[in-house]
Amino acid sequence: MISNEVVEAQQRTPESRGKNEARRVRVTGRIPAVVYGAKKDSIAVTVNPKQITKILHSDSGHNTIFDLQIADGGKEKVMIVDWQYDPIKSNLLHIDLKRIDMAKTIRVAVPLQLVGESAGVKQQGGIMDQVLREVEIECLPSDIPSHIDVDVSQLVFGQVIRVADLPHGGKLKFLTPEDQAIAHITTVKEEVVATPEAVAAEGSASTEPEVIKKGKQETEEGAAPAAPAGKK
Repeated sequence: MISNEVVEAQQRTPESRGKNEARRVRVTGRIPAVVYGAKKDSIAVTVNPKQITKILHSDSGHNTIFDLQIADGGKEKVMIVDWQYDPIKSNLLHIDLKRIDMAKTIRVAVPLQLVGESAGVKQQGGIMDQVLREVEIECLPSDIPSHIDVDVSQLVFGQVIRVADLPHGGKLKFLTPEDQAIAHITTVKEEVVATPEAVAAEGSASTEPEVIKKGKQETEEGAAPAAPAGKK
């Protein structure tokens, strides 16, 4: 999906690369980035993280094609292909940008969006299980959709919607295997969890008491023989 967003970038010199320099860049409120592709040399730049975050959170997300305006240079169509977040603060740390040739097809992963209320959920009391969240497609950059709708309104128990069931033809070529399942209706099986009290009660009811005869047997077998009667 093409956006009107224009991201201004400032080019970095080769000497300005490295972890220490990246930290200094972030202190200024910008983040380091690398631009590559289209059979051109890769260049290191800095960009505004707020603009990049806005693009990543848009409907088309990282599939958004936008203009990168490099200082002292021209505009280039680019796409975000990789990004790194701070695991603690969740701030953007670094991004990779790929130059896009608008005349050549490109491979991208597009999200799947389920639409409609399934008959299996509404009438049969089942639960919708979405197995596949995105599909890989090939198309021209200008034809990249923000998402692909999947109609599940007629889905019932025993049926599976697959990639082959998506609208084919036209400008999109599906690369994900046709037999890949997208969604089906499932049910929740009740699981009885035995508590310690229940286990103890069940054990007492099912186990017959054992009659202990050992003590008596020992008395009979271990008793001293009776003393012989005294002579009169």
